[in-house]
Amino acid sequence: MRRVMVRYKVKPDRAADNERYIKAVFAQLDRDRPDGIRYATFRQGDGVSFIHIASVETADGANPLTALAAFQAFTAQIKDRCEEPPVTVELHEVGSYRMLMG
Repeated sequence: MRRVMVRYKVKPDRAADNERYIKAVFAQLDRDRPDGIRYATFRQGDGVSFIHIASVETADGANPLTALAAFQAFTAQIKDRCEEPPVTVELHEVGSYRMLMG
């Protein structure tokens, strides 16, 4: 299992656009219901900073998100939307209470 957090800041005029891409990813996840992924996205109070948390739980470690057309569309132009580029960090759980439950 691999858990990661990605954080970035979009340009103020691109925040709504970024949120539309994110909602399209969740719509496809709801339709396709791929196994081996737990995923959440949060927008911070400033309206332009986003945090994505993913738990990849596939046997081979492959990330099911990368196969989704909506996720590919989301990532294709992410750098153009960003004021601060995405930074990915691997997470190692110390403790959790109902955070990443199904």
